[in-house]
Amino acid sequence: MREKLLILSVFIVASCGLAYELIAGALASYLLGDSILQFSSIIGCYLFAMGVGSHLSKYVSDERTLDTFIEIELLVGLIGGLSATLLFIVFAWAAAPFRSVLYALVFVTGVLVGMEIPLVMRILNQRKNDFAELVSRVLTFDYMGALAVSLVFPLVLAPHLGLARSALLFGLINVGIALMTSKIFRAELLYPRQQLLRGAVAFMLLSAGMLSADHLTRWSEKTLYGDEIIHAQTTPYQRLLITQWKNDTRLYINGNLQFSSRDEYRYHEALVHPVLEKLPQAKSVLVLGGGDGLAVREILKYPNIEHITLVDLDPAMTDLFTHNERLVGFNQRSLSNPKVKVINADAAQWIEQNLQVFDAIIIDFPDPSNFALGKLYSVPMYRLVKKHLSANGLMVVQSTSPLHAPRSYWCINETLKEVGLYTTPYHAFVPSFGEWGFILASQQPGYTPPTSFRVKTKFLDAETTRQMFFFPPDMQPVKVEANRLNNQSLVHYFEQDWSQVIR
Repeated sequence: MREKLLILSVFIVASCGLAYELIAGALASYLLGDSILQFSSIIGCYLFAMGVGSHLSKYVSDERTLDTFIEIELLVGLIGGLSATLLFIVFAWAAAPFRSVLYALVFVTGVLVGMEIPLVMRILNQRKNDFAELVSRVLTFDYMGALAVSLVFPLVLAPHLGLARSALLFGLINVGIALMTSKIFRAELLYPRQQLLRGAVAFMLLSAGMLSADHLTRWSEKTLYGDEIIHAQTTPYQRLLITQWKNDTRLYINGNLQFSSRDEYRYHEALVHPVLEKLPQAKSVLVLGGGDGLAVREILKYPNIEHITLVDLDPAMTDLFTHNERLVGFNQRSLSNPKVKVINADAAQWIEQNLQVFDAIIIDFPDPSNFALGKLYSVPMYRLVKKHLSANGLMVVQSTSPLHAPRSYWCINETLKEVGLYTTPYHAFVPSFGEWGFILASQQPGYTPPTSFRVKTKFLDAETTRQMFFFPPDMQPVKVEANRLNNQSLVHYFEQDWSQVIR
């Protein structure tokens, strides 16, 4: 019974240790962007810390092995369990020390987790187990625990519990193992009462944290965003947060502003109408991204459009903007329109498998702030998109800011040209974002901007449209390379451009 408990603890230790690592990586990517950099650096720091912990374990004396294992379990539970909540608070309070606190927590957690497995093996070895069998069993359960949490965390825990409560749940599990070990091995402990008392205190602290986690997270996000948070949701793909201040509703994805209800019409009119006004015979439109339905709202103004296919990765996003009574007022229930077909899928995979050709294609992806998004702006992606565009059709890509991110903007233009498309860059001023850029592309040369519009607009007219296609001296083209999958130059340009912007 005792040995089985210790073997079970290996499974739990591995699960909890990896969970803290995944939570730290996910939270850092939400708050800092560039998920590959965040996960790579956190994994590296964590594995190094585990090596340090394994080395330090040899300094624990044999008579204190069991007591030390319990104490470490309690520390891991407390530090790992409270880590996500603490990081949310630190980021909201002062973003500057966030990285230092993040890596300090990852390192300390890694050291403690690194000590656990060697200590368990020593405890089992003291019971005269066959060493080869011992190593085999311990490592088997160690790897099984890692596999279990790597599946459960992204599919179940993160979407339903969120990062803060997921961390607290694993903290409670760690403490539960410590309490169970203290009870079963009570006769062999040097300080059995103290261990049980410490375990009870840790369990109560984490339980209190579990009850208040949502409140603390909302408080930290409210401090960070300033406005009242009316909806917050962690999905398997992203963190969705909606704020409200007077008549201004804003959507943030992973901390990045996606739209403000005060001026989103400027962005979406500029995105849609220069394309569709030039296609009076168009019947079918493909929208990639744009799960808020705001671009679809503009497309539906054209009576000649018969079919709109919207492909957005996150069903939580499209469900929110289909059913939330507050939000459907902005998109005028566009996603429920019988002309609209909503498909929740990876855009790159969907477009590779689908054979349909469209008269117009609207690409409204989030900015290329990480490599997962950068692939959607790459040469292979645009080569696929080109196959779905009719010979006389038009497509447009939201392309970040030509003023604040010139290398990013002109890199997207260069990438579209690389696949043989004719490009027409333009830009519009959106107060929430500043000067924002779009690139219109076609399979035939000779595009000219419209001088009037058949549909009702709030922002666009002949003069505004003319100015959108004029680039002043501070937004002229710069020399850049196309965005290819093997180097993702666009993501690097994006990081360099926005790091120079004074926010």
